[in-house]
Amino acid sequence: MNIGQYNELRINRMVDFGAYLIDDDTHEVLLPKRYLTSEMKVGDTIRVFVYNDSENRPVATTEQPHAVVGDFALMRVKAVNQVGAFLDWGLVAKDLLVPFREQRVDMKVGRSYIVRVYLDETSGRIVASAKLAKFLNLTEPDYYHREKVEVLVVQRSDLGYRVIVNNAHWGQIYQNETYQDVNIGDRLTAFVKQVRPDGKVDVTLAKIEKMRVDDLADRIEDYLKTHGGEMTLTDKSDPDDINKAFECSKKDFKKALGLLYKQQKVTLTPTVKLVNS
Repeated sequence: MNIGQYNELRINRMVDFGAYLIDDDTHEVLLPKRYLTSEMKVGDTIRVFVYNDSENRPVATTEQPHAVVGDFALMRVKAVNQVGAFLDWGLVAKDLLVPFREQRVDMKVGRSYIVRVYLDETSGRIVASAKLAKFLNLTEPDYYHREKVEVLVVQRSDLGYRVIVNNAHWGQIYQNETYQDVNIGDRLTAFVKQVRPDGKVDVTLAKIEKMRVDDLADRIEDYLKTHGGEMTLTDKSDPDDINKAFECSKKDFKKALGLLYKQQKVTLTPTVKLVNS
C-alpha cells in the first residue's frame, strides 16, 4: 500500500464507521463512512488516496488532493503555528505541513507557494518543502529536441518563466515565445528546445512548427467563415494586432496565410479573403 499515492484497493469488510479496504498483501486501511456510497459493496475494487491521519495512522479517502507524494504544486497557507505552516491540500480532514526548516521564507496565511510533497523517512509523515532545488536535477536531463513534456510554472523572471519540467528538472520558457496568459502554478504542455550545459531545459509552449502552423491556418479559416469571408489583418499588419487576434507571432501568421494561399483557400491582396465566399 503506497502512502501518499492513489491505490486500487478492494472492499474487505463493512463496519458501522466505514469500510476496511485491503491490498494484495492483505494490509487493511479504513475508508471513513462519509466516503461510502450506496453502490459500494464487499468485493468491489475502488481507487482511493491513502495518507496518514493526525495520529499517523493510514486512512483512505475518495477525495483528490492537490498533489501526491513526489509532485510539485501551488498551495495556499491556511494556518501557521509553532510547528510550521499548514497548506490547503484539498482534503477536508487533513492539511499539509511545511515545517519551518523546509521554508525558504516565512510563509504567511493567505499566500500561496510552490512546494514539493514528500514522505519524511524519519517520521513516516507526508510533509511539504518549499526548498525546491534539492529535489530537482538529480538525474541527467535526457530529453530530445521537440519532446513533449509537462511543466509547472514556478516563477516569473526577466527572461520569461522559470518552470519545473516533468517533476524532475529546472526549465525556462522565454517571454518572446509566450503567446498566451501564463500564471504561477499553471500546469502546461510544452516542447523541448534544448538541454543547456548547466542541465537546465529550454522549452517552448508553441507546438512544433508544422502542427502550429496547420492549427493556426484552421483558426484563420474559421475566423474568415464567421466574419463574412474577409479580414483586413494581413501579413503586413502590426505584430501586436496579429498577436491580439490569434495569439501567435507574425512569422507563424505569415506561414499560415501562405499555406491557405497554396491550398487556394484565400486570396491575399489587398485584404485576406476566402475563395468563393
